[in-house]
Amino acid sequence: MQSTFQPRTDAEVDAYAETMRRHRQGRDLTTRIIAHVTLILLAVMALVPVLWMISSSLKAPTEIFVTPIQWIPSTPRWSNYVDAFAKAPLWLYFWNTMILCVFTVVGTVISSSLVAFSFARLRWPGRDFFFALLLITMMLPVVVLIVPRFLMFSYWYRWPFRWIGTFLPLIVPAWFAVNGLYVFLMRQFFMGIPVELEDAARIDGASTLRILWQIFIPLSQPVVITVVILTFIQYYNEFLEALIYLKPATWTLAVGIRAMNDQFYATSWETVFATGTFMLAPLVILFFAAQRYFIEGVALSGFGGR
Repeated sequence: MQSTFQPRTDAEVDAYAETMRRHRQGRDLTTRIIAHVTLILLAVMALVPVLWMISSSLKAPTEIFVTPIQWIPSTPRWSNYVDAFAKAPLWLYFWNTMILCVFTVVGTVISSSLVAFSFARLRWPGRDFFFALLLITMMLPVVVLIVPRFLMFSYWYRWPFRWIGTFLPLIVPAWFAVNGLYVFLMRQFFMGIPVELEDAARIDGASTLRILWQIFIPLSQPVVITVVILTFIQYYNEFLEALIYLKPATWTLAVGIRAMNDQFYATSWETVFATGTFMLAPLVILFFAAQRYFIEGVALSGFGGR
């Protein structure tokens, strides 16, 4: 309901404007307080299980399930981590995971940037149709592809050696831009880059690939880092396909820790929590080191375009 007050003098106008400004400030302050309280509650709900896992990894077995929860161990037992490394080759699993993540991250960034640049800047018949088709693949459940891909890698790729038991079934697809989300993010960011930069480079004789690698990629650092982080997390946590294709000597952390936890489930909970904390640590470090670029890349990828 609008106010019927009609200011006439300059003093009344100034007083009315000041009143409305204070009213808006009070309303904005209330909104911010509600938003911050809501976010804090959600953050606490997400952090409580993680903090309990980290705390339990340093406890004696008799302290883990006591009620009420004892958040700080009476005597931190760092030997739980020593026991975890003694019971399983965690460093081997970690090394295998890093090999998988590095090759898939590099392949995903290169292939996704090439495809995204084609959709964003190049003109070719059926471009919009194939881009829509790529977006449709994002709605296809991953489990639908498990059997066809396993048959393909099992029966087609046998020369000069079998792919099953190696990293190839996980690494090779990453070099063909199979994830539509990453292509979409990079395309949206590329479309926001001024076309004048591209035209100037073409006038100077730059090729299409040179324009991509020397102009678009350096200017797209936030979205590239976003794709790197998302790809790293995806393959760092990859379990199902890693379980299907890899053998024990090439197990990643997700598969190796799961097999280890199955062995010590309900008998050595401190070991289970120690291995879980060990696996979580690299992801936390990565996110906090690159969170600014991650947030900026996600925010900017949805704007711009021509």
